[in-house]
Amino acid sequence: MSDFNPLTESPPKEIPLENAPLVRVIAQVRFPPILSIEKQDFVGAFQEAIRGIYPVLLPEQTQGFAFGSQGIVQIPPQITWRFMDKTDVWSWRVSLASNFVALETTNYLSRSDFLTRLENILVALEENGIKPLSVERFGLRYIDRIIEPNLEDLSSLVKPEVSGMMSASFSDKIHQTISESLFNLPDRSEQIAARWGLIPANGTFDPSAIDPIEKPSWILDLDMSLEENRDFNVETLIKEGQYYAERLYTFFRWAVNFLIRFGGNL
Repeated sequence: MSDFNPLTESPPKEIPLENAPLVRVIAQVRFPPILSIEKQDFVGAFQEAIRGIYPVLLPEQTQGFAFGSQGIVQIPPQITWRFMDKTDVWSWRVSLASNFVALETTNYLSRSDFLTRLENILVALEENGIKPLSVERFGLRYIDRIIEPNLEDLSSLVKPEVSGMMSASFSDKIHQTISESLFNLPDRSEQIAARWGLIPANGTFDPSAIDPIEKPSWILDLDMSLEENRDFNVETLIKEGQYYAERLYTFFRWAVNFLIRFGGNL
């Protein structure tokens, strides 16, 4: 595997993990602002199209964040419509704002399931009065989290290139360490932003996606995106999503050694 290049190699077979450390998956399609989306009567048809699966609506006045090639940037406050599968602790959520639609889950089942749900959301967006004409950015993001007792074995659970300072003899004294790399895909316009490292108890480096917890944890955060103005086309976006998911999984498989530890059947 020393010569394995995750940016170019064919995707390996998807291996489900019984106790996967995957804590969140997010897909976001960003488009030029449609100010009418902030009006409740304008999004009613969209709500009806998805209400059977995401019945709970909780609008939020949010201080937005967007992730791009320059990292996480703050955007002005806006109304974001949150459509969720449950009222208390959601496992699937659709977010609609004036300049983006997003699908996220804390209960990822498979690549095909996620992309089917995303396609349904984009079709609902197109067919129920919103109809973005173009796309500015499309991104797909996978976030894994390792906590104790597995945290003690991190240097053996991930590649040396990824474990970094966590392989040092004094790693037990590390309070926080975060690495970030941005990769250009060969002969393509997409990029992969990869972040990994230890965050302390009650800490996070992205409050919009990584919830603080009451213990230290190690995060592997992989985000693939294309920032390019192009026509809004559901079929094209789903094909891109399939490619992104495969490429990010290839990167994930390069980075980790822990499939068996978390219930993978090799």
